[in-house]
Amino acid sequence: MFPDRGPGERGALVLGVVLIVLGALALAGRALSIDLFGIGWPVLVIAPGVALFAVAIGIGGAAGVAVAIPGGIVTMVGVVLAFQSATGLWATWAYAWALVAPGGVGLGMMLYGVVAGERDIARTGMPVLLTGLGLFIGFGLFFEGLLHLSGPDLSLGEPALAVGLVLLGVLVLLSGLVGGGRRRV
Repeated sequence: MFPDRGPGERGALVLGVVLIVLGALALAGRALSIDLFGIGWPVLVIAPGVALFAVAIGIGGAAGVAVAIPGGIVTMVGVVLAFQSATGLWATWAYAWALVAPGGVGLGMMLYGVVAGERDIARTGMPVLLTGLGLFIGFGLFFEGLLHLSGPDLSLGEPALAVGLVLLGVLVLLSGLVGGGRRRV
């Protein structure tokens, strides 16, 4: 995304974009009379994850990847908590852990690789993210489809899992396209 910039400049650019987006969301919420923290306390978990990712871009190199991974994990915890807070489906932790780890690990690596212009790191993160999504979907189908963990009237369960299957398929296709240029020895 910013390949001609140094790690410090990339970090400043990413942090600047994050701050602009957060400010724009706050202004939009205010203009539309939406209490963002009233409906989204998980933002207090997501924000440190995004901040860790911005720091990772600023650091760069192997140390940057080492910070991007916990950034992905913390951000994914916040996303799962946001879903659970909005729906009241707290029992989904039985299988949502797969989105946090390994999913958040792969997400952190992929995003870092894309933003830092390091395709190998992004390629390495893709199968880790796909593993997390696959585990989430598989365990979700088991716990919700077979055991009805969140109750028999879970109206979001089947559509959410169907969307998850579609997203997993898209990511697998993208992984094949991105990884297609590699030579095997």
